[in-house]
Amino acid sequence: MKITEIIPGIHYVGVNDRTTTRFEGLWSLPYGVSYNSYLVVDEQVALIDTVEEAFGSRFVENIHEVLGDRTVDYLIVNHMEPDHSSSIRTLRLLYPKMLIVGNAKTLQMLAGFYGITDGTLEVKEGSTIQLGAHSLQFHLAPMVHWPETMVTWCPEAKVLFSGDAFGTFGALNGGITDSQLELDHFWDEMRRYYACIVGKYGAPVQKALQKLGGLPIETICATHGPVWQREIPRVVSMYDRLSRYEGEHGVVIAYGSMYGNTEQLAERIARELAERGVRPIVMHNLTTADMSMVVRDVFKYDTLLVGSPTYNAELFPEVEHLLRKIEARCVPTRNFGFFGSFCWAGAAVRRMKEFAERMKWEPICTPVEMKQGFDARSYDAARTLAEQVAARFNEQ
Repeated sequence: MKITEIIPGIHYVGVNDRTTTRFEGLWSLPYGVSYNSYLVVDEQVALIDTVEEAFGSRFVENIHEVLGDRTVDYLIVNHMEPDHSSSIRTLRLLYPKMLIVGNAKTLQMLAGFYGITDGTLEVKEGSTIQLGAHSLQFHLAPMVHWPETMVTWCPEAKVLFSGDAFGTFGALNGGITDSQLELDHFWDEMRRYYACIVGKYGAPVQKALQKLGGLPIETICATHGPVWQREIPRVVSMYDRLSRYEGEHGVVIAYGSMYGNTEQLAERIARELAERGVRPIVMHNLTTADMSMVVRDVFKYDTLLVGSPTYNAELFPEVEHLLRKIEARCVPTRNFGFFGSFCWAGAAVRRMKEFAERMKWEPICTPVEMKQGFDARSYDAARTLAEQVAARFNEQ
């Protein structure tokens, strides 16, 4: 059996992208990304999702390698985002009799994106297609993370084709399944993918997990990252925790600094926390940090300290950028503290207080507002803030 035949009759025909540097034009791809697509080959053939059209020729070759001259009878569209749907028009030209399967919202988007209105089959919650020995059953999962999202369940093979759910950044280096790949970097790439792409939609993810929780799943075929088999309990647990916004014990210190004074305050707070036994501590200078890594760590850990100088009577722009991203993701709670600096008129601390009020986060420490340079008074203020944070941290 070829490595791309995941289990008998189900084949991987996706592609790797090690060229694109920004996913959605926003999020860095240090390990690349995969666009996963799958064939279920039986008396009839179903293709599950497509790939980014820039890789369409490789994709078509992968399909031909499995099918030869056979046709694709059904194209199942779990998700209409173009990285998974932009090859649909090409496939329709290659397989003109192919039925495109999706729910009502999918078919509306199919017309809107690609002008395709015929040769389609609308399915609803629980609808089933029989391919022969394999059947495909459809479950709607709206807002995970688009409104048309659904998943496809093959009960005979115990395979869940999960769309973007359980996906990760990172190209697949040789292998396809979690037992064939080195997984160390994929765990943080899954957190980063979730935080940046899915993060706002925790409640819909929880509903989907509850809906699918009774299925005897042995393989998860997501549209990005490894095919999960051995590590399914860890993957589902991670998604459950992330979608409940439950952070692990740890402190993220994210700060902006123009001339180093706010940075000195951040460094002193970190040192004081470490002396009080707080672990782990992760620091991000927002001037140079990869914002996707910062957002990932905000989701990963339960305590967030933010520092900002006053800039044009507002927050430092990169600090403002981070807080807007957190707010957009509707993170319901974090242990939160903040500190700032100013030269002649302070505003940063006030703006961060307003952020906490909008988020309904109760700060766990008295904010520090440093005027002009870092000095002995700043040491004392940093120590007091760290004592308050450590007290909360160690009591949890």
